[in-house]
Amino acid sequence: MHMADALVSPAVGGVMWAATAGLAAFSVKKIKGDLDEKKVPLMGVMGAFVFAAQMINFSIPGTGSSGHIGGGLLLAVILGPCAAFLSMASVLLIQALFFADGGILAYGCNVFNLGFFTCFLAYPLVYRKLAREGSTTGRKALAALAAALVGLQLGAFSVVLETLFSGKTELPFGAFVLLMQPIHLAIGLVEGLVTAAVVAYVAKASPDILERADSKEGLGQAPTRKVLAVLAVGVLAVGGILSWFASANPDGLEWSMAKVAGRSELEAEGKVHDGLAELQGATAFMPDYSFKPSASAAAATEVAATAAAETWPAVSAGTSAAGLVGGAMTLALAALVGWSIRAAKRRKGPAQPAAGR
Repeated sequence: MHMADALVSPAVGGVMWAATAGLAAFSVKKIKGDLDEKKVPLMGVMGAFVFAAQMINFSIPGTGSSGHIGGGLLLAVILGPCAAFLSMASVLLIQALFFADGGILAYGCNVFNLGFFTCFLAYPLVYRKLAREGSTTGRKALAALAAALVGLQLGAFSVVLETLFSGKTELPFGAFVLLMQPIHLAIGLVEGLVTAAVVAYVAKASPDILERADSKEGLGQAPTRKVLAVLAVGVLAVGGILSWFASANPDGLEWSMAKVAGRSELEAEGKVHDGLAELQGATAFMPDYSFKPSASAAAATEVAATAAAETWPAVSAGTSAAGLVGGAMTLALAALVGWSIRAAKRRKGPAQPAAGR
């Protein structure tokens, strides 16, 4: 559900950038009280895990489409909504700048669609209501399924609205929404199962992590070493090896666009789009999660990519490198965000008591 810049007008892109910046500022303010020295590395590792997990597209049977997890709900359950939103913003920034996955103009849309609805709506209003304290494992799994479905449906509908307000006549509202919602319903089911599985492991290994995320507290003395180690191994395995098994089918957004407009990519013209496309071309050193070919090798690379798409798994050193490098960069950025917030909090010092009357 990563939107490309061609789907967004400068006006809509600017508004969504502003909305995302506002949510990020709100999140920074809210987590200053619960962001301790244990939560910062957890933010980084969870961000890296979601980066790697998003590389694995799974086929949707009978459709010719595929999907990947968004990860916003998983981040919210383990980190709390505000830290999760900042981690998701880190994931999507690394993807857009260095892997050309999602546009720079559309960055605000993508963070909002994948982060806001899951972290600030689906998590507190659906997951927490169903998976309350004392709930069984089955009930918590049901909560993950329900919340994932709600979050993905709202995110998919937001994509349709953003293209509508951007004036993309190639994607008429009625036809586009009738394709986007059902295909993301299927994707949401898989995301719910993955979320439930990871949360079940964390609940068994260190239940305090989930309880403190729910109560918006720092991790304190909660044991995290084992969870961090397992998630780190997961990043290496998923990004370095399992990414070879990703489906070559178009994702839900591309599939819906192809059904409506007859093609999975739209062209955009204008100084803003051209300038940002040039910027992304300069920063994306591993576009499409592979080594960047030289100009002389571009034709040969395209032929090789076509042949690779016909084989499965698509064993690729470039894909493995992208998964590992991207995971490391996401871990570093998410952790840097956390450490920066903690450093700012320490510089500010404890709140002063009000003067007596």
